[in-house]
Amino acid sequence: MCLETLNSSHKMRFIYTLLFALLPAVLAYSQPKHEVRAVWLTTIGGLDWPHSYAQSAQSIEKQKNELRLTLDKLQTAGINTVLLQTRIRGTVIYPSSYEPWDGCLSGFPGKGPGYDALAFAIDECHKRGMELHAWIVTMPVGKWDGLGCRSLRKKMPGNIIKIKADGYMDPESRQTADYLAGICEEVTRRYDIDGIHLDYIRYPEELPKLKSLSRPAGREFITRIVRAISQRVKSVKPWVKMSCSPIGKYDDTTRYWSHGWNANTTVCQDAVGWLRDGLMDELFPMMYFRDNNFFPFALDWKEQSHGRIIAPGLGIYFMSPREANWPLSDITRELEVLRSIGLGHAYFRSKFFTDDTKGIYQFAKNDYCLFPSLVPPMTWARQKQPAMPFGLERKREAQGVACLSWQHGEKDTTMIMFNIYASREYPVNTDDARCLVAIRRQCRHLLVPDDTEMHYAVTATDRYGSESNPLQESMGDERNTQSRTSPLPVLTCDGADVTVPEAAHETDAEYLLVETMQGCAVTMIAYNAHNQTASIRQVQDGVYMLRSLNNKGISHRLGMFIIKR
Repeated sequence: MCLETLNSSHKMRFIYTLLFALLPAVLAYSQPKHEVRAVWLTTIGGLDWPHSYAQSAQSIEKQKNELRLTLDKLQTAGINTVLLQTRIRGTVIYPSSYEPWDGCLSGFPGKGPGYDALAFAIDECHKRGMELHAWIVTMPVGKWDGLGCRSLRKKMPGNIIKIKADGYMDPESRQTADYLAGICEEVTRRYDIDGIHLDYIRYPEELPKLKSLSRPAGREFITRIVRAISQRVKSVKPWVKMSCSPIGKYDDTTRYWSHGWNANTTVCQDAVGWLRDGLMDELFPMMYFRDNNFFPFALDWKEQSHGRIIAPGLGIYFMSPREANWPLSDITRELEVLRSIGLGHAYFRSKFFTDDTKGIYQFAKNDYCLFPSLVPPMTWARQKQPAMPFGLERKREAQGVACLSWQHGEKDTTMIMFNIYASREYPVNTDDARCLVAIRRQCRHLLVPDDTEMHYAVTATDRYGSESNPLQESMGDERNTQSRTSPLPVLTCDGADVTVPEAAHETDAEYLLVETMQGCAVTMIAYNAHNQTASIRQVQDGVYMLRSLNNKGISHRLGMFIIKR
């Protein structure tokens, strides 16, 4: 039977059946070089962050460290996109000319935390090679007498609708479109964001008028808001991705009913039309379902993607015993199918992920995302390749450590970033995700082990995600003739254990520290002088420094090692 001879409904059924037959082999394939791996990081009520209030210099630093630790865990598990809740309920987490501070940061609604939380989060994400998208909650503005709703009712009388105890912006008002576009332009103009992510860009399902509303008219009202925001954002920074989180089912399919809850017909979200018309670059459908409520609708999003990015949201919170107590296998099966059809994924929410609910974090880190992945390029917006780097050099920086450096003609370091690849084969295969060692790096150097058997290549990438041709390291033999008498050797590592040199005993070590080449601690291991190796099974692939730590807090470098599974 030829697939081309099937009609659309039978074709979907055939593909759906085939996917499950092939599931055991899915993870055996090479992991994709391009794949969106996202997480929603919720700030309302400090659900994901912050867990403490910033009210002094000390508490500010504590709050910042909470986010750093969360981002470290996300990076270790391969996350490359953070959707950070920026507008909450008519309140925000940055100093805005439109709306007051939310109370999640300082503990006091309307009062700032003493620092710019959005700017801080962007910097920390970019240090880790992750994109940050400003998550803007659009229609809901909170409790009727809450700070956000109260402020908006004074600012725009008659434009806030009351539904039960909450306020909502009028989806049919031009004032709503202009106002939300202004907020999104403010964030885009003032911050080095990678995306604007719209949440609840739809009719409230409990709005009485929705029952008798003309669906084409309703869709046009919501699309007018989307269009206003997109045009304002793109006029400032055309590379900033526009995305939203529509209801998880776009509409009924030819064979599967959406049970009356879908984006297009129920709440007037024409998300497919927004992709088609260039108003959206990316969708994160809220597919918090299982089985036949998930798989056929994921295929439907894929078939109607218009070449844009689709990363379905997974309801990992349903694995919590306090929720539906789903087994881990429900989520892992969804992940496997999404990868097999070329879609990304997004976790809702961050805390359920980093808390390793039912083992989801360990699965992502140790099985599903063993290597870094790049966000797919926005080829529909720009296809021009950036210029290739030049002047790639590797010089010994210190004992056991070399510095890889390169140059580029672009002077604005916010516009061009770099991906670094490494392999023991030459030339380095930059199409292979297993060779990626650093992504979206803004500085133009990287510390690496002084290992003559390792080869490197560097590419430049622009804000659209387009990548230059690779600059391969020269095969000149100058570095190969350097002295190899370094007291900081490259330690043997088989992916499960790393050799611990005898020098650890000489430093009175009580613990061993594993650090990244940028000096960030990854894990601490109790030192046992009788063991010649230390387990690094929980550490992600990459290049690391092994250090000793004694009971006086004194630390010594023991050597470098590479985890390449």
